[in-house]
Amino acid sequence: MSHESSSKPMYEQIFEALRDQIASGKYVPGERIPSEKELGEAYNVSRITSKKALEMLTQEGYIVRQPGRGSFVSEHFGSSDVSPGSATGVITKPRRENGKLLIGLVMTDFGDSYGTGLVYGMEEASRQHDSYLILRRSLGVPANEQEAILGLLELGVDGLIIFPAQGEYFNAEILKLVISQYPFVLLDRHLKGVSASSISTNNAAATKQMIKHLFDLGHTHIALMTGPPQDTTAIEERIEGFIQAHAESGIVVDRRLWMDHITATLPTAFVPENKEKEKENIKKHLREHPKITALFAMEHNIAQLAYEAARESGLRIPEDLSIVCFDSPDYAGGFLFTHMRQKQEEMGRLAFENVLKLRNGESVPNKILLDAELITGSSTGPVRKI
Repeated sequence: MSHESSSKPMYEQIFEALRDQIASGKYVPGERIPSEKELGEAYNVSRITSKKALEMLTQEGYIVRQPGRGSFVSEHFGSSDVSPGSATGVITKPRRENGKLLIGLVMTDFGDSYGTGLVYGMEEASRQHDSYLILRRSLGVPANEQEAILGLLELGVDGLIIFPAQGEYFNAEILKLVISQYPFVLLDRHLKGVSASSISTNNAAATKQMIKHLFDLGHTHIALMTGPPQDTTAIEERIEGFIQAHAESGIVVDRRLWMDHITATLPTAFVPENKEKEKENIKKHLREHPKITALFAMEHNIAQLAYEAARESGLRIPEDLSIVCFDSPDYAGGFLFTHMRQKQEEMGRLAFENVLKLRNGESVPNKILLDAELITGSSTGPVRKI
């Protein structure tokens, strides 16, 4: 068997040759195609190269690989292109005559304080690479996330960027993507025990920097305020950073000061009625723990609720109570909250570019952590005098 010289990698040349042979009917549905060894001998390449070509055919849905038996043309293959999808194996993939790539984005939600910068970075990267970005929100609901992943695959996207929904168990569709080696990147968090590329902030280091800023101002009774961790790595890492900062400064962590079941700021619950109930809970907590002089809010919306609850309780910010958080909108008069500013645009750009690299068969780091920047606002000051 011969092949024309090309600047393309050999595995891609083999992939295209087999793809064309399947499309032309040389190999029909259910028929066995050459093995890694046979392709290696025919093209004078290593089995690693031929294996990569077969993996690409599997990812695109042209073939099904059966351990111990070989690779066979998918029974679902027809005149249209196919791509990986649900447990059935393949779904129809529309042909794009202009050749432009479509990358799907599934994220919980986005707003002024966090998320918009991520989308901006990804959209800019899509322009630079002459591609398009398709967005679907899950609102933090695993079922919505599953529907979004399957729907985008059905549309024929060439890769996925996923900001996983908060939850104890990651979506089964993500595991299927891992197993099929589909090109996708996880954003803002990683999934423990799963070999998938992820890009996020170095949450532990960022939290330590922020808490030590409070220590420098004399605060030692700091309340941690978060929603239920639910095995979400970003929250777990921030809690770990909080604990490490105390340990390194020789300050005892008082978990009685924590509020770790704030639910009003979750995407599906962020409505006025829930916010008012949560503010009452915060007011009660501050009354029951008068020694609290500072609050560490896991994200901006929690900080905003705490700020309003404190003010309605007659506490002055920052004279009586300091507040810090992750992310904060940039108002015309400056920043209200002292916060850690994440590199959202860079995170989004890297996610998009790494999906393209994975699609091209290139390797990318399994886990990328970006530093965050401490921005001092008007919500922090020296500890109050008792």
